[in-house]
Amino acid sequence: MTTPWHTARHLLCVRLDSLGDVLMCTPALRALRAQYPGRRLTLLTSPSGAALAPYLADVDTVLAYEAPWMKSSAPETREHHLALVEALAAQRFDGAVIFTCYSQNALPAALLCQLAGIPLRAAYYREKPYQLLTDGISDPEPGTLVRHEVQRQLDLVRHLGAETADERLAFTPKREDVAKVHAQLRAAGIDPAGRWFALHPGASAPARRYPQRHWSTLLHELQERIGCPLVLTGGAHELELIEGIARPAGARVYSFAGRLHLGELGALLAQVSLVVSNNTGPAHIAAAVGTPVVDLYALTNPQHTPWRVPNRVLNHDVDCRYCHRSVCPQGHHDCMEKLAPALVAEAVCSLLEQTEPYRIREPALG
Repeated sequence: MTTPWHTARHLLCVRLDSLGDVLMCTPALRALRAQYPGRRLTLLTSPSGAALAPYLADVDTVLAYEAPWMKSSAPETREHHLALVEALAAQRFDGAVIFTCYSQNALPAALLCQLAGIPLRAAYYREKPYQLLTDGISDPEPGTLVRHEVQRQLDLVRHLGAETADERLAFTPKREDVAKVHAQLRAAGIDPAGRWFALHPGASAPARRYPQRHWSTLLHELQERIGCPLVLTGGAHELELIEGIARPAGARVYSFAGRLHLGELGALLAQVSLVVSNNTGPAHIAAAVGTPVVDLYALTNPQHTPWRVPNRVLNHDVDCRYCHRSVCPQGHHDCMEKLAPALVAEAVCSLLEQTEPYRIREPALG
């Protein structure tokens, strides 16, 4: 059955959250791109999500916008928001697909798209959308079911007639990023093609961070059990956290914190044997480049586990599970505190045994 979506040449795809959330939309973006030959996709996203622009093969243009209905957005003037409406109207989009997680409301973005004159508008809804959406799906989450975030977005575009056989996440490092990372690894005495791990101790949400002292114990456990080089990753703003992690005597532990831009981080994660990470953006980048992940998963939400990649998801059950909070209101870290480093090390050994004999570390390049 042919619908107006099958012949829409230029679509606006809206995902106003962070980098990891945008990555979890990439299979749906691939499906939309394949639906109509020559279709153009423009992504409207947050500034952090917009950093992915050079690494998303299915997106033609990326626009950054701090929407006032999203958390952590900076206050902007009325003129700023009106200017965005005018800029979107000038693009003459044929349709807009609005991606959200189930705790969000798509209707503010739908109004933005309607004001910009975009004739087709699709999203999930709870409140009656009336004229704001032309193709709305009553949201079954979380009352009837809870899906992985990737599956949620694939189901939305399938409603519009767009499907893909390739449901993997997408992130394509640049050749120059791979070359720079290899040079940094060799300078540290690490063979890029050998056995080594990356560990990512940070997370944008404090509630999702594994305690700093547990990372210190985990380094000791991995040194005792495996003894391979360990690379700590993180942004420049996480230097204090990473430098405060005690290193075992004699362990080959190297901090790359603050030394990698996004493309280089993706290139590094594509090369590494295995990644240990909090449930945050780098865990999804690792999944996108096909690298096994041990995910230290705080139970603040249930639907963001590593997608279509060998993994171990570790957590400790708590009464306040699925609270969706970035900061624990009680000021503690019970979600992660009782997850023993010995269990994490055991998961690393198990996943390594499962995947290392078959791991091909040659990333697809842009």
